[in-house]
Amino acid sequence: MSYIDKIKERAKLDKRTIVLPESNDKRTLIAASKIMEEGIANIIMIGSEEKIMDGAGWLEVDLSGIKVVNPKTTPLLDEYVDLLYETRKAKGMTPEKAREILLNDYLTFGIVMVKANHADGMVAGACHSTADTLRPALQILKTAPGVKLVSGFFVMDTQFKDMGDNGTFLFADCGLNQDPTAEELAAIADTSARSFKALVGPKPVIAMLSHSTKGSAKHPLVDKVTEATRIAHEQYPNLVLDGELQPDAALVPSVAKSKAPGSEVAGHANVLIFPNLDAGNIGYKLVQRLGGAEAYGPMLQGIARPVNDLSRGCSWQDIVGVVALTAVQAQLV
Repeated sequence: MSYIDKIKERAKLDKRTIVLPESNDKRTLIAASKIMEEGIANIIMIGSEEKIMDGAGWLEVDLSGIKVVNPKTTPLLDEYVDLLYETRKAKGMTPEKAREILLNDYLTFGIVMVKANHADGMVAGACHSTADTLRPALQILKTAPGVKLVSGFFVMDTQFKDMGDNGTFLFADCGLNQDPTAEELAAIADTSARSFKALVGPKPVIAMLSHSTKGSAKHPLVDKVTEATRIAHEQYPNLVLDGELQPDAALVPSVAKSKAPGSEVAGHANVLIFPNLDAGNIGYKLVQRLGGAEAYGPMLQGIARPVNDLSRGCSWQDIVGVVALTAVQAQLV
């Protein structure tokens, strides 16, 4: 059974309700049909039911069983206006502005549904930027208790079953923080370990990646990763973590023996922490496009309730996978 099939089975055991606000996107409509067919989650779509069903008919997909909420006609609108106003009034929100936003911005409407406990999570980003997807989540849902930093990760299911956790890895941060500080990198490592345990396997083995291994190069970029490793050992002593490591030293046992002898992480890593967003975003896309890996995300870690982004280049199959992962995250909240 593939990694994502295992996640789908977990999702089915305790079915959750996930909002898909991008109801004008054909990939989303196809994905919603498949999710309902497989029984992975209950689905709420936002928009005009007539338009959504017309789109389903044109695509020849069955959306019977989904719930459609139209912001213009729902009796819940006043409740949602009050909730958005109360949540954001310290930042200048007014009831009039809240109503206008909710009537016109389906992503914010979906986040408010999650905030109101009328849904367990939301998945979007097929036709919106990461910033547009994440902004309302950060503003309205806030961070989870005890979390220093919200960050993004991908679950990468590769063909190399002798590496990672049966070929599966967690890459972070590949979608949110552009140039994290050493302390932020350490925090990303901690939340990534939690995400790995929740979604992949019980034993995260974390490599703090760099273009240097154990002092092989001298540069402020290397110093940042070295300092992040020190902070992580100090603040999160239970983590199995090492750095700074080049990717080959982190992944290949024979290289690890030469470059990082004695490291319990080198050659065995299944969680890769990238030094900045350039490296993370480029890295996951190379592994996906040239290495043939299945990439699920960018998932978010550290938000109070599950909200996850999609690459605008995603397929409907990717959406199904991220919904399944979001449903499993929701089971654990």
